[in-house]
Amino acid sequence: MAEEATGLPAELARLRAEIDRVDAAILGLLGERGRLTAEVGKIKHAAGTTQYYHPDREAEILRRVMAENPGPFSDQQVARVFREIISAGLALEEPLRVAYLGPEGTFSQMAAEKHFGRSAQFHPVSSIAEIFREVDSGQIPFGVVPVENSTEGSVNLSLDLMLDHPLQICGEVQLRIVHNLVGRGPRSSIRRVHVHYQTRAQCRLWLAEQLPHAELCDAPSNAEAARRAALDPESAAISTRRAAELAGVEILVPSIEDQPDNTTRFWVIGRIATRPTGSDKTSLVVAGAHRAGSLHHLLSPFAEAGLNLTRIESRPARANIWEYVFYLDFLGHRLEPQVAAVLERIEAQASFYRCLGSYPRAVF
Repeated sequence: MAEEATGLPAELARLRAEIDRVDAAILGLLGERGRLTAEVGKIKHAAGTTQYYHPDREAEILRRVMAENPGPFSDQQVARVFREIISAGLALEEPLRVAYLGPEGTFSQMAAEKHFGRSAQFHPVSSIAEIFREVDSGQIPFGVVPVENSTEGSVNLSLDLMLDHPLQICGEVQLRIVHNLVGRGPRSSIRRVHVHYQTRAQCRLWLAEQLPHAELCDAPSNAEAARRAALDPESAAISTRRAAELAGVEILVPSIEDQPDNTTRFWVIGRIATRPTGSDKTSLVVAGAHRAGSLHHLLSPFAEAGLNLTRIESRPARANIWEYVFYLDFLGHRLEPQVAAVLERIEAQASFYRCLGSYPRAVF
């Protein structure tokens, strides 16, 4: 009665009617966007174009809507909504097929969904090597592979496999990594913890302080760790929230990672090239002659041109012992004139050179 006296129910009814009106307008605009997307697909098909996925165009859209966002939703919330709209529209042309390191519930799946949206068709595979094989063979057009973690460094297998396969990097994803202790509980009954080796490294301090007497059992993935914990009441796992839900176990302790800003970077691999967007990154593999100063000569063109190197990683050159190749990331696109001139200089003096791709930087 008090609410009626203040007129609150009438105001709520008016606001809800306004929300319904806005929802109808949004629905109409979504339909219009879908029809326009379908027309684009028809034009591409008539022109004989088989490439429907354009990460450069998508990155530009997401950056634009974030820049024009009037609030009150955050830029990341707006980007996530438009990511799904773009994904659904692309599925009207041709659903994308994407391989990731399975099983379902892994961080790799979360990264793939963040980049492609949930309207893509995701295919879990058993190993990073299998992702490369599937994409290289053309069975699946795109794959998502982890390349480095902010706490533990590079995923060397992904670097080596990139060198072994004639594929291109066409995008990147940055995923905030949250590790949870999951199980059937209670914590006092835990004798074993199933954990992937990289996850264990990212939670080593917490494990040493909170579960010092528990046996650490290796698992091939976070999702498999959760599944194993579900079968044993005296065990727990470190896993994702989604994997815990799929396995039917509870979150016993959330966010146990040692570093609160723990982030993993993933590459999107395929066979397509992108055009410059104004916010791009390029990845190279190079080797210099085996003599003093060769690395300096390889790197000096970047400094002279004012290009920002964001990463340098050495790996053994498997052809010759005690020789190394260097993986380089820098800001810029290989089709930009200034960048192209630098790459020409590097290629001319390198004993080995390969550009792994230029691609839009992670948007959100």
